[in-house]
Amino acid sequence: MEPNSPLHKIWKPELYKIQLEAPSPIVIPCRRELQDAPEFYGREYHGVMGHLEVEKLVAGMRDGSFLVRKSPGACDFYTLSLRFNNKTKHFKIYYTSSVGHFLQQNFKCFETIHDLVADGLVNFYMHLHAAPIIKNMILQTSNCYHQSPYMALNRRKLLAISKDIQTSITAESINELVARSISPALETNVLPVVYEKSHTFKIHTFKGLNWCEFCANFLWGFTAQGVKCELCGFTAHYKCSELVPPKCVPDLKRVRGVFGTDLTTVVAAFKCDIPFVVRLCVEEIENRGMLQEGIYRVSGFADEIDALRITLDKEGEKADLSEKTYGNVNVIAGALKLYLRLLPIPLITFQAYPAFMVATRCNNLQEQMRAMRDALKHLPSAHYKSLKYVIEHLYRVASHYDYNKMNEHNLATVFAPTLMPTPKQMTDLSQEIYMLSFLISNSKSLLENEK
Repeated sequence: MEPNSPLHKIWKPELYKIQLEAPSPIVIPCRRELQDAPEFYGREYHGVMGHLEVEKLVAGMRDGSFLVRKSPGACDFYTLSLRFNNKTKHFKIYYTSSVGHFLQQNFKCFETIHDLVADGLVNFYMHLHAAPIIKNMILQTSNCYHQSPYMALNRRKLLAISKDIQTSITAESINELVARSISPALETNVLPVVYEKSHTFKIHTFKGLNWCEFCANFLWGFTAQGVKCELCGFTAHYKCSELVPPKCVPDLKRVRGVFGTDLTTVVAAFKCDIPFVVRLCVEEIENRGMLQEGIYRVSGFADEIDALRITLDKEGEKADLSEKTYGNVNVIAGALKLYLRLLPIPLITFQAYPAFMVATRCNNLQEQMRAMRDALKHLPSAHYKSLKYVIEHLYRVASHYDYNKMNEHNLATVFAPTLMPTPKQMTDLSQEIYMLSFLISNSKSLLENEK
């Protein structure tokens, strides 16, 4: 670290210092010639050896001393005998060529038995000598996030995003904060309460020294020391990650293309209301495809659609969708449908879908309109704005029915499996088609003043 680095004021070195004191692995070599020694073990393998024989051999040895043996009667596992805290510990261990050495399935895996022992010794030592610090970490509340190193080191970035988001907060949202006795001004000092994007945490093995961005304590361990968000890089202890609020700010460098990426992630990463893929495709279709017979129903060539997908993922908003590059406008329409179809969470989300279906079963138009407005309120902000943009576009497409032969029902038939979570085996989509057709036909009344 640099001498004047703010990290000196944030990171807490206690756990790192304790880890440095952990014992290192010490092989207890086998002195006998073994005929059936497995190739994935070396001098540490002692063949068949019972519990009492091990105790006699390792008694008085230093912490970290270990050997591997075959317990009498064992068939599918080996036994690791390890000295720690002046006692001998015994563990069943396994090996497969595909994953390496491990204690149990779906747990940490190691290339060598030395690495497995090193990781175990660190964890034993930390829980023995750092128990008070670890206990305090687990007892922390989510309020600590606002004083976390992540907030301290990224405040400028977060405030910029906060400012962008605040421009779209309605008076109704501010009133809601006030009603809950939350000061909007106070919230915007960090991130507005309306911004929600869950982190995508994955267990991670860190190289070099790393600290938890939530509690500022060292990420101890030899491997798989903690978790890391794939979208923003937030790193934390596994337990600390459970306390982090859903305010992930994706880093464009970590977003691997936009096709197949969560919608909220895309709009947060690109600081936009509508994903550029949707906007570019809609603009191009409205420029030269509104009179195209069968627009959205007639498919473009699959290889051209796939090529356009790769271009949009690679070039982003700079992608050229003009007629000179893609003469067949159905390719543009196909790319838009593909983008919407690949969303991990559909445009009409899993949570909102039932409310939309309820709206279709109302007895009269007035009740149906009211129920549809209520259903729209179930959508997250990014999903609502994108759905509104798409539905209003489809309304304009339907207004050219005399030329393109695509009315509200035809468009709803095409888009129903794409915009909502319908199971693949579900063949009767009449209710979904009716709902979407109703939404397109009444888009001006339903969407004009919503949200």
